[in-house]
Amino acid sequence: MNILITGGAGYIGSHIAKGLLKNSRHNLTIIDNLSTGFADTIKRLSSIRTFTFTKADLSEWDKIEKIFKEAHFDAVIHFAASLIVPESVEKPLKYYTNNTANATNLIKCCIDNKVTKFIFSSTAAVYGEPQIDNYKNGIDEEYPANPVNPYGKSKLFIEEILKDTHKAHKNFNYIALRYFNVAGADKDGLIGQSTKNATHLIKVAAQAALGKKDKMYIFGDDYDTPDGTCIRDYIDVDDLALAHINALEYIETNKLSDVFNCGYGRGFSVKEVIYTMKKVSGVDFSVETAPRRKGDPAILIANNEKIKGKMNWNPKYDSLELICKTALEWERSLKVMEDIKK
Repeated sequence: MNILITGGAGYIGSHIAKGLLKNSRHNLTIIDNLSTGFADTIKRLSSIRTFTFTKADLSEWDKIEKIFKEAHFDAVIHFAASLIVPESVEKPLKYYTNNTANATNLIKCCIDNKVTKFIFSSTAAVYGEPQIDNYKNGIDEEYPANPVNPYGKSKLFIEEILKDTHKAHKNFNYIALRYFNVAGADKDGLIGQSTKNATHLIKVAAQAALGKKDKMYIFGDDYDTPDGTCIRDYIDVDDLALAHINALEYIETNKLSDVFNCGYGRGFSVKEVIYTMKKVSGVDFSVETAPRRKGDPAILIANNEKIKGKMNWNPKYDSLELICKTALEWERSLKVMEDIKK
């Protein structure tokens, strides 16, 4: 297949790109504006084998249309988006423009150029703040979507657009993968989460363990959870990459559209994550408590029975300790590179 990945120089997109590049039957094109992705990531991926990279922003609609007409894609995997929840509350128009409007044009390009397969990077944020008593086995895909922040809303809007587009164009099929908390790094050490000002808990904890930060913060310790801190379902980025590759095979074989949760079906609190990072790093870094952040639900845990059953997804790295170790090792490699540049 000729596959387009948008946002392929970013954290998650690059791991999916790596998995596809190792499969020689796919021709890969990556589009990224390098605002949160990295040119060095593209260079590292090119060590696997040749692919096409174009620096472009999805807001450049005419340029994107030209790329589609010249490349004759069979499938699109869409990652390019803004994804910081607190920022989305402060700057909602940025999220509705960058996430929803640009994705809508991308979908239109697919229809205009007869691209029939679309894999969408969605989020568990579409569920909003689920009632704890209502999902003892985790949130399944039938749980009512009710996002509480513009980030989640912008993603849900795209899911609805995909659904309506499929109804109007029967040959167009999509898979929306609702990620829970993605973490960790490539087991080969080739790529990882490179963003310097990342807000992800595990990356921040790794930075604190390596002395890149003087301290880190727990945002709220008064939630209705056993230890008062938020609980999340942390999924290893390589297992998430496998889910995307399975999704491509599923949509190619079955020619069906669907929505799937991507998580392990169990959660860890903020305090448990910090304890684990301290354990694997051997560093008792400083942690302080700060007020809650806007738009953070108390608990988000996936029910993953659907993706395991329908897509035959069998995760390999369901271990918080392993996730923390790979995140720490990647952060350490970044620190070495930064020190060399000084």
